[in-house]
Amino acid sequence: MDDFLAARSQMALSLGFHIIYACIGMVMPFFMAVSHYKWLKTNNEVYKHITKAWSKGVAIFFATGAVSGTMLSFELGLLWPKFMEHAGPIFGLPFSLEGTAFFIEAIALGFFLYGWNKLNKWFHWFTGVIVGASGLASGILVVAANAWMNSPAGFDVINGAYVNIDPIAAMFNKAWFTQALHMCLAAFTATGFAVAGVHALMILKNQYLDFHYKAFKIAAMFAVICALLQPVSGDISAKDVAKRQPAKLAAMEAHYHTQKAAPLLIGGIVNEKKKEVNMGIEIPGALSFLAHGDFKSEVKGLDQIPVNEHPPVAITHYAFQIMVGIGSLLVLLSMVYLVMLLKKKELIAYKWLLKLFVWAIPLGYIALEAGWVVTEVGRQPWIIYGIMRTKDAVTPMPGIAWSFYLFSAIYASLSVIVIFLLYRQIKMVPMLYNGNMINPVKEN
Repeated sequence: MDDFLAARSQMALSLGFHIIYACIGMVMPFFMAVSHYKWLKTNNEVYKHITKAWSKGVAIFFATGAVSGTMLSFELGLLWPKFMEHAGPIFGLPFSLEGTAFFIEAIALGFFLYGWNKLNKWFHWFTGVIVGASGLASGILVVAANAWMNSPAGFDVINGAYVNIDPIAAMFNKAWFTQALHMCLAAFTATGFAVAGVHALMILKNQYLDFHYKAFKIAAMFAVICALLQPVSGDISAKDVAKRQPAKLAAMEAHYHTQKAAPLLIGGIVNEKKKEVNMGIEIPGALSFLAHGDFKSEVKGLDQIPVNEHPPVAITHYAFQIMVGIGSLLVLLSMVYLVMLLKKKELIAYKWLLKLFVWAIPLGYIALEAGWVVTEVGRQPWIIYGIMRTKDAVTPMPGIAWSFYLFSAIYASLSVIVIFLLYRQIKMVPMLYNGNMINPVKEN
């Protein structure tokens, strides 16, 4: 493995792990806050136990997210020094603000975890809300920095020097809103289905049904609402990418030839050498409509983009298909869930529906990872779109492959530890809650 590939692989690995930890850490506090609120309003002890159980999960992912995020910060400087030399002064503002949000989140989490029976009950609840709000702000600020890489703004390049720097313009670049919206909805969808799926599994095992059923309904509602909003966000993002990054859109759809009334491609096997796609399903005019809001408009293909600026088409296309495919399945599951709710019958009776949620546990995160592959791989060969190539930003230090192997081992170990801790937390539910069992799940 050459050093350039090793550097890219290490960054991809770090982002791939961190994005899961970060998303869970910024979404779970909102689930926790809803459960806590329900306890304060109803005095139902079950909600108190759910809140305490979820708060321990929040603490676990806060710690792992902090560790993996710190590693990423070091990697930016160690692996991509040329990038940080120029980009640091420009997009440093959102990273600085993210650090502030992180400290607020840490302080609020401390108050929340150790404030039981010590603080005013509503102030205690409010600290939990602050954990969620600051975590969400951290995520948005980091995405703003990534969006700047896709839509650089707030500076001029004169004779190779980056001058006239405007950090505010850089942070609020043209891509930040669409990326932040899409990312936040994806985080809530993925985490909501994962948490709801875990509780659905416990229901199917007939374990502490009242506890798991109430927890399931809270997580499922977040997941369903955000999953149904995600296609709207996706449409906004697609139109934005079509305008700013036509090469990325062309790679997403394996769209090699510029044409009007361009068809939307579903599936297909990409042949990059022959610049064609086999066995795909085409929907006439749909790509033109999604990209420009007009079924007859022209969509720029890779034939109008210099070959040395083409992203890896196959990887980008397959990742995009995975993201959209899974997203569509989760939308369908959400619609089924809402239909079942309208029947005004306890969802616990629908064993088949609970099984669908169990199967959906990993799907949201697979789609999330695929979406980040589209974002990052689709931008190549640029690290700063249209300004700096990735190969020009990599460190000249040799032996990066060994660093990649070491970090792979660290992240694998960290994942094992997280899984063990979460498993232990699930097994500790009987210690938190000794309530009565409600009727077991019935076949339906």
